[in-house]
Amino acid sequence: MNRIPLAPLVKFVTLTVVVALATSVLALTIANASPGEHTSYTARFTDASGLLPGDDVRIAGVLVGTVDHIRIVDRRVAEVAFSVARDQPIPASVNAAILYKNLIGQRFLSLALGTGPTGETLPPGGTIPVERTRPPLNLTTLFNGFKPLFAALDPQQVNQLSLEIIQVLQGEGGTVQSLLASTSSLTNTLADRDAVIGQVIDNLNGVLDTVNSRDKELSDLISSLQALVSGLADDRKPIGDAIVSIGKLTTVTSGFVEEGRPALRKDITSLGDLAGNLNDSAPKLEQTLLNLPGKLETVSRAGSYGSWFQFYLCGATGSVGLEPYLPPAEIPAFTSASPRCGPDPSGVQGQNPKALGGIPPVAPGGSGPPGLPPALSLPGAH
Repeated sequence: MNRIPLAPLVKFVTLTVVVALATSVLALTIANASPGEHTSYTARFTDASGLLPGDDVRIAGVLVGTVDHIRIVDRRVAEVAFSVARDQPIPASVNAAILYKNLIGQRFLSLALGTGPTGETLPPGGTIPVERTRPPLNLTTLFNGFKPLFAALDPQQVNQLSLEIIQVLQGEGGTVQSLLASTSSLTNTLADRDAVIGQVIDNLNGVLDTVNSRDKELSDLISSLQALVSGLADDRKPIGDAIVSIGKLTTVTSGFVEEGRPALRKDITSLGDLAGNLNDSAPKLEQTLLNLPGKLETVSRAGSYGSWFQFYLCGATGSVGLEPYLPPAEIPAFTSASPRCGPDPSGVQGQNPKALGGIPPVAPGGSGPPGLPPALSLPGAH
């Protein structure tokens, strides 16, 4: 039969007890709980904002109890129930105030000795009347009043000045002399920046003068902007539908582009090759373009009669035969010596024929100018 080791068991039990005690102490500390019996009291305030159950109850800065709960009585008064250690007597003339514990908004209930008979204590369950209580300071109103001063300070100076203001106004520390010293430091800082502040004011004056001189334009701009915004608001549904449709169109178009991208890439590559070939053949292309007007002029003159083309016989040759029985016989060649059949048929020496009066047209079936062979008219296609 195995025996349980005694030493490890003792160590485990000791560790468990120590951890339990430490956890209990930590829980009591977090909950602001203190051992021993407590006595409950109440205090009535015109305003108990910010005070929560579990907050501290202090006398001269020493923690003596906690706030239990807060409720409304008589429809306009906040009644704060709190408990204090039984070994800490509460004077009958005690005054209560809700003070700030720190700058992040935590508060506590402060008890202080008031004027009245000494030696008497507040009975358990007793109530501190609203006449002997002081509600918390409204920091929002206070800081709004000091906002112009805080704007010129750095965060550290703001924190220091705010803390001293609270301490002076709550009467729990700090002196008016310290507050005046901080205000003096603030004044010196503002005096050192007098030139900058003056420049800012001058710039603001210039801006305000410009705005004032354009009062009508500014009013019209605001009115137009309001009308534009109102119109957009009235048409928000069609605009929303249009945006949705544009989104769908973009999706479809992107699909088309994605599908046609390979073919488009090939077309761009082919266009590049074509441009390269045209660039390589630039001299020939230029010569062709230079000769093209004369060619088109000649063709247009030949077809100037609509469905008929004018042709002139400048020469003819041929052979007649029946091989292998009859050898071919050459027909004497006919050659015209007319200038029209020469190297310069238009007779303009490379100039514009219209500038020289041109060559007189020949009617279909008629004869040409003197010295030229008869014209041959061939019917064209209709």
